[in-house]
Amino acid sequence: ARGGPRPTGGAPARDARRGADPRFLERVRALLAKAESTEFPEEAEALTAKAQQLMARHSIDEALLAASDPARPGGPGALDDDGPRACRIGVEGPYESAKALLLDAVAEANRCQAVWSAEFAFSTVVGYPADLELVELLHTSLLVQATTTMRRAGDRHHAGGRARRTRDFRESFLIAYAGRIRERLAGAARQAEREAAHEAARERTADPLPVLAAREVSVGDAAERMFPQTVSHRLRGRDAHGWASGLAAADEARLR
Repeated sequence: ARGGPRPTGGAPARDARRGADPRFLERVRALLAKAESTEFPEEAEALTAKAQQLMARHSIDEALLAASDPARPGGPGALDDDGPRACRIGVEGPYESAKALLLDAVAEANRCQAVWSAEFAFSTVVGYPADLELVELLHTSLLVQATTTMRRAGDRHHAGGRARRTRDFRESFLIAYAGRIRERLAGAARQAEREAAHEAARERTADPLPVLAAREVSVGDAAERMFPQTVSHRLRGRDAHGWASGLAAADEARLR
C-alpha cells in the first residue's frame, strides 16, 4: 500500500458525466450483487471474474475510441481536463491498512493508481473516469465478499477450539485476500488485453496495447503531480490460519 498526503494539485474531481455507460454499469452491478449474495464460493468466483473481464474489455474499448477520436474525452486532441481524473474512496477501520491494500490491487488491475492517506481515512484513486467508477464498484463488492467470508472463517476458527476472530486472524485474512486478489485481477486483465490484441490483428484494426500503455503513463504522471512524495508500506500477517483462510477465500471470490 502507498501512503501520502492530501493531493497537491493536478487532476480535478471526477466528472460522472464522462464515466462508464449507465447500461454497462448496471450489468456489472448485477453480476457483483449476485456475487455478494450467494453462499456458494464457486458461483461467487465465477461472477466476480466475469465482472472484471467485462470491466477490462470496456476500458480497452474506451481507450481505443478515445485514441481514434481527437474530440472525445481522453483522445489525442483532448484538453488536459479530459485526461486522468481523481476520486476519493473511504478506507475505514478496523484493518484499514489491509483494506487500502485491497483497493490498491483493484486500482492497479484497472490501470489506475491508489494513494492511501491514512490520517484522513481515504485513498485517492487516479485514473480515467470510466475506470474510476469500475474500480469503486469492484472494490466495494470484494470488500463485502471478504468481510462476509472472514466472519464465516472466524466462526469455524472458533468452533475448532481456537480464539474467536482475533485481530491478528482478521488482519492476516484480509492481507492474504488482497494479495491473492491482486494476482487474479491482473490475470483477468491480461487475458482481456490478449483477446483484444488478437481480435485487432484478426480484423486488422488498431492494436490496443500501445494505447493502453500510453494511458498508464498518463495516469502515472497525473498521480506523480498530485502526490510528489509517497511512502510504501509492507504488511505482514501474524496469524497462519487467518492467512490460509484469506488465500482460500480469494481463490473462491467471484472474478470470472
